Amino acid sequence: MSNKKFHLSQEGTDTSIELPVLSSTLGQDVIDIAKIPETGCFTFDPGFGATASCESAITFIDGGKGVLLHRGYPIEQLAEKSDFLETCFLLLNGELPTPAEKAAYEETIKSHSHVDSCVETFFSGFKQGSHPMAMLCGVVGAISALYHDATDVANAEDRVETTNRLVGQMPILAAMCHRHFSGLPFVASDTSLSYSENFLNMMFGTPGAEPKISPVLIKAMDRIFLLHADHEQNASTSTVRLSGSSGANPFACIAAGIAALWGPAHGGANQAVLEMLEEIGDESKIDEFILRAKDKEDSFRLMGFGHRVYKNFDPRAKVMKESCDEVLAELGLENDPLLKIAKRLEQIALEDEYFVEKKLYPNVDFYSGIIMKAIGISPEMFTVIFATGRTIGWISHWHEMLSNPYRIGRPRQRYTGYTKRDYPG
Repeated sequence: MSNKKFHLSQEGTDTSIELPVLSSTLGQDVIDIAKIPETGCFTFDPGFGATASCESAITFIDGGKGVLLHRGYPIEQLAEKSDFLETCFLLLNGELPTPAEKAAYEETIKSHSHVDSCVETFFSGFKQGSHPMAMLCGVVGAISALYHDATDVANAEDRVETTNRLVGQMPILAAMCHRHFSGLPFVASDTSLSYSENFLNMMFGTPGAEPKISPVLIKAMDRIFLLHADHEQNASTSTVRLSGSSGANPFACIAAGIAALWGPAHGGANQAVLEMLEEIGDESKIDEFILRAKDKEDSFRLMGFGHRVYKNFDPRAKVMKESCDEVLAELGLENDPLLKIAKRLEQIALEDEYFVEKKLYPNVDFYSGIIMKAIGISPEMFTVIFATGRTIGWISHWHEMLSNPYRIGRPRQRYTGYTKRDYPG
């Protein structure tokens, strides 16, 4: 707590209260408004755009300066020097692992890289072609039945075991969603492979055949997971925290987060990028669509440019662009029609005065969508892969909340309905 105080008085009355200002290590300090109800009022903040809903030491974002830190480490450094599982360890534990801790953690996650045989039965209940996010949300929620009696959310060891299960099983479930959606047989998990290599093999491999996955694609997929691992108190993370505050089963909490992520305003941005490229259709039409994007009266928007949080640039985009260029070169797709449109749009966004002035730079969704399209991942799977990477962020926030004193979430409202009235007759 800082020495600063915020004094609030109500006009026309003698009511006055003093609100303490709480210091943050980075970013804005916050006003503790717990005493506000003493005035007879609540605060009104639709969308919680000006409200800190919790304390957290996991991730910090400064959108104006293009800063994203995980436990203090810049995302660019983690993407260049770390890998996804090491970043998982960091988010959960607060520090980077020693080499021995990293090796042990990787083995722990591998030990959880399988799912119960009944999970295949869960998938059989979905029609072939069912949306992968519907399947993922349903199956993760259903798995809560497997661990319900074995998980005490008040026990720290149980919570850590839960995080390991989720990190280990989510790529397995994600790959199974893809295979069932595509009408293909499941490929068994192979613990001799790295995390991202195993995922790609389960996605595109042949049952019983030797895995043959390009190291370039493995690196790109690992980076996609890493760059989506956490993003502070977004809609899905807040949903997981709110669900967890009731003491709910953690798998059910993650299923709630998946449901929130599914919304096009949250996790569907990279799928929207591909839909936009398909709408443009041909390089010859790019100038026409650029003019439409600049026209405020036109409903067309360039997807994958600019970001609600980052008002300067998305710090994840630069390293994702590197992976994008590497993947296109590896697969020889520089002349793919849609990808050529994407590269031209990228050039325009970086050079055109309109986009530069408004800071509409390509963001992480723009490049991740191109990468996944190039690898052969269907757009319906994009948000599933987002959820796979984001699971560690969700469960780290859940664990952090339950490791400290907390209260069940209970937002207030501004009521605008009828006053009391009597039933007729």
